[in-house]
This record gives sequence, C-alpha cells and structure tokens, in this order.
Amino acid sequence: MRLNLITLTTFLTVVLTTSVVLAQKGGTMKQTEQATFGGGCFWCMEAIFERLDGVLSVEAGYTGGYKANPTYEEVCSGTTGHAEVAQITYDPTKISYEQLLEMFWKAHDPTTLNRQGADVGTQYRSVIFFHNEQQKLLAEHSRATAQKYYEDPIVTEIQPLDKFYKAENYHQDYYKNNPNAPYCTFVIRPKLKKLKLE
Repeated sequence: MRLNLITLTTFLTVVLTTSVVLAQKGGTMKQTEQATFGGGCFWCMEAIFERLDGVLSVEAGYTGGYKANPTYEEVCSGTTGHAEVAQITYDPTKISYEQLLEMFWKAHDPTTLNRQGADVGTQYRSVIFFHNEQQKLLAEHSRATAQKYYEDPIVTEIQPLDKFYKAENYHQDYYKNNPNAPYCTFVIRPKLKKLKLE
C-alpha cells in the first residue's frame, strides 16, 4: 500500500510539473501534421502555402525518386526521379488537409504532364505524396472532385511519401529572401495576386 501511495505521489508530481511547464510556455502542446505536394517549382509552392493561416512552416525539398541525398543540379537533370516539393507543417485545428488540397489544385495546373509554364521535366510533375492512409483517401476524393473543374484530364499522381530530402538552404524562403529576382517578379508574384495572397 505504501509503494502504491509513493507511486501515485510521484505520478501526480510529474503531471503537475508538466502542467506548470506547459502553462509557462503558453498553454498546451500543439499537435502538428504534415502534407507534401509537388506542383511545379518549389519556390512557388512554398510562397503560396506559407501564407495560409494555420501553416506553421514550409520546407522546399525533393522526394519521389531513387537517388539518395540529391542535389538541386541532379534533380534538375531529370535523372533522379525526384520531384521538387513543398513539405508543409500545419496545425490541424486551424487548417485541414482538405483545405490544403483545395489550395493545391488552385496553385498550379494539374492537367499539364511534367510541366508548369516554362518549367519542364519530371521534377516539375503534379503529385501528392500522402503521409498516411487517410491522406491517401482524401487526396483521391479531392482529385475526383477537382476534375469537374477541368476539361482536360488531371494527371496528378498520388503516391506514398518515402524519404523527403530538404533542399539546399538557398532554396528555403526563396521568395521572401529574393522578392525582386526575375522568377519571383514574373512568376510567383502574379500567382500570389491571383490567389489573393498578396
């Protein structure tokens, strides 16, 4: 009985200490989820998704191929099988995976095979990499719904996420850090304005 009382006292102490620490840090711990989308140049996708309320961070990277630790130059060569993607970390209490999918369809043309505008190659393909079975089902349903708004068939792939490789540091927050670069001025900014994100 004494052992149980000591165990209970220890447990309550841990719980109370954790509660105090959480309270000092501003409340409860946040649950986050991730989504990974490819829809052309990852600079565009990153700039679009990081402007959505509930999105905590966006990382530009590569996935979907077979080359380990690929470089930007290798991915651009089209020989790695990887796509340029944006990996989105978000708060599901503020924005849902379905809402992210809605923006995904608006953010690019899912009917063009292996290209977005002047960006051509398999690395620019339209693709959703799902993190779990629920995301897979939601992505498939969303793709079927989105097809109603396009005359041409949607070519977006839906695949399980394997290994995500974060892109080189100079690709991260590219639009934010290079707002006057030609690609940002003539490609990204018009997209943001069209989507009413800037």
